[in-house]
Amino acid sequence: MLGEHPIDVMLLATDLDVARQFYGQKLGLKILIEDDQFLTFQCGGGTRLVITKSTTGTADEATQASWRVNDIAAETSHLRSLGVELQEVPGLSMVDGVADVGFALAAWFVDPHGNSLGLLEFKDRL
Repeated sequence: MLGEHPIDVMLLATDLDVARQFYGQKLGLKILIEDDQFLTFQCGGGTRLVITKSTTGTADEATQASWRVNDIAAETSHLRSLGVELQEVPGLSMVDGVADVGFALAAWFVDPHGNSLGLLEFKDRL
């Protein structure tokens, strides 16, 4: 059954060198595999983030990937210290870049290729 197996998130990038710098150097993710068509980064719990080379990039503004974190205030503070700009979301009440979305506290940022990324701190640990 698929629910018993890990899943990898795949995002698009038009420039893998820029993606390597953002995810590897700025966010500090470890590169597991790389070639001229993709980069694979290690994330927690056996998950991986794959950045695939694309000629067009993404046109989707919805969140494509979200990290589950235990302390969203600490994570957003760390991201800001790295120069990552948190996004304000119209229609949501944001406090210091974080919104209460009912089941979780949430924050968003965008990578250099327009991929929307999120952080979630669940109120009830799932």
